[in-house]
Amino acid sequence: MTEQANDYAHAVSEQIGPGSVSVTRVGPRRYQGLNERGATVAIGGAELEGEHFTPGELLKLALAGCVGLSVDRVAARRLGDEYAMTVWAHGRSDGESNRYQQITEEVVIDLSALEADDRTKLVGIMARAIEKGCTVGRSVEGAIDVDTEIDGMRVEAH
Repeated sequence: MTEQANDYAHAVSEQIGPGSVSVTRVGPRRYQGLNERGATVAIGGAELEGEHFTPGELLKLALAGCVGLSVDRVAARRLGDEYAMTVWAHGRSDGESNRYQQITEEVVIDLSALEADDRTKLVGIMARAIEKGCTVGRSVEGAIDVDTEIDGMRVEAH
């Protein structure tokens, strides 16, 4: 982000409440996102150079983050607190309809130390945790087809 971007303040709104976020224009096709905890993210058009997320990437990032947080505790109970996991969200918007038709979530986690039955059971528990706890996924359900794969195993779409 440029130094000029730091000069822009997020205007206050009377509607600010828990969960409110804002974006403030910091330049042509460049914005800064802010949450109530002070975290910021650079947002811009795909055609721009530099470090930033597009709104579509943020949507996929929100889905991936929501999946990670939804399965975090159930995975830690079975694998220990130090397990490694990466959640990817794959998908491109359809140029003709200008919308995301389908996004695939991929949970990269090594469950090979588990017996086959225990692995299948944990994947099922994780899938139910995503179904129940992923607010972002539940919010886009029906508008976007979201498929999930955990450790190479496809699970029921949520």
